[in-house]
Amino acid sequence: MNFIDEALLEARAGNGGAGCSSFRREKFIPRGGPDGGDGGKGGDIIFQVDPNLNTLVNFRNIKYLLAKNGEPGAGNKRTGQDAKNLIVKVPKGTVIFDSISNQVIYDCCEEERDYLIAKGGEGGVGNFRFKSSTNQAPRRHTSGRPGDEISIRLELRSLADVGLVGFPNAGKSTFLNKVSAARPKIGDYPFTTLRPNLGTVQIFETSFIIADIPGLIEGASSGAGLGLNFLKHISRTGHLLFLLDPQNIEKSIEDQLTILLKELEAYDPNLLDKSIWIAINKKDTLDEHMQMSNIDTIKKTLSSFKKKYKGIEIISGFTGDNTSKLLGMIAKDLSLAES
Repeated sequence: MNFIDEALLEARAGNGGAGCSSFRREKFIPRGGPDGGDGGKGGDIIFQVDPNLNTLVNFRNIKYLLAKNGEPGAGNKRTGQDAKNLIVKVPKGTVIFDSISNQVIYDCCEEERDYLIAKGGEGGVGNFRFKSSTNQAPRRHTSGRPGDEISIRLELRSLADVGLVGFPNAGKSTFLNKVSAARPKIGDYPFTTLRPNLGTVQIFETSFIIADIPGLIEGASSGAGLGLNFLKHISRTGHLLFLLDPQNIEKSIEDQLTILLKELEAYDPNLLDKSIWIAINKKDTLDEHMQMSNIDTIKKTLSSFKKKYKGIEIISGFTGDNTSKLLGMIAKDLSLAES
């Protein structure tokens, strides 16, 4: 399934039905009087969270959301039928923006809630409503009110406890594959991961969700690579796990961490207020001297940014070495944060 995490839509609620102008005409009732009924209400457009959805792909070929209009009133004081509401299902974690002002309308995280996007117009009033002691035969009626119209942008942001941060080919997908039941695509070329992958990790008596998100490169905060597609997902996670690759021939451990920190800070300085964990991957390729050297380098880099960290661990996503130790520390921290 293709992963679509953004959609632009025009939402138009239904118009209210027109009121009716009618007079009662029956044999032996010469002065029947007005009996025009009211119009029905237009349909609302309501969004609901569907836990079985994980993509906005259903909106790929949809540009308009149109609710039906209310039915007009009729004689004999008959009220027009209200139009049914248009119910739109979206994945959990969908953020709805006003595409004109770019203001957040809703953050759809609650499964048992109706998110009203556009309200249907009220029905018009029939001439029966205008009858009075001084106006026994009113011909006046009103049209239904128009429904709301709004341009919206849907943006899906992953819901996870821990966001996996790293350069392309750092081994994020291999790591997630090893520690959870998730099976993300793994390849020996950059940007193998083109959509967020969520994996549930069970460690001791705690479980939490890790998001493997498309790799981050220099300039991501300005849109380079999969830049903004990555960063908007990482913004919702509670903790960050940096996965660094000591075998990267273009970027050293220090360069990788520096670039990652700068890009996160450029996109949103609040991202660096999250709990930060550092994992040096591919332990099976490092001797003891290189392991200690890399740890010292990371500590100096973090110190230059004046950022505190929760822990540094050298792991192997391929063999699983030290992954349980790392996940145990994260699980303990998550448990303490919830208590």
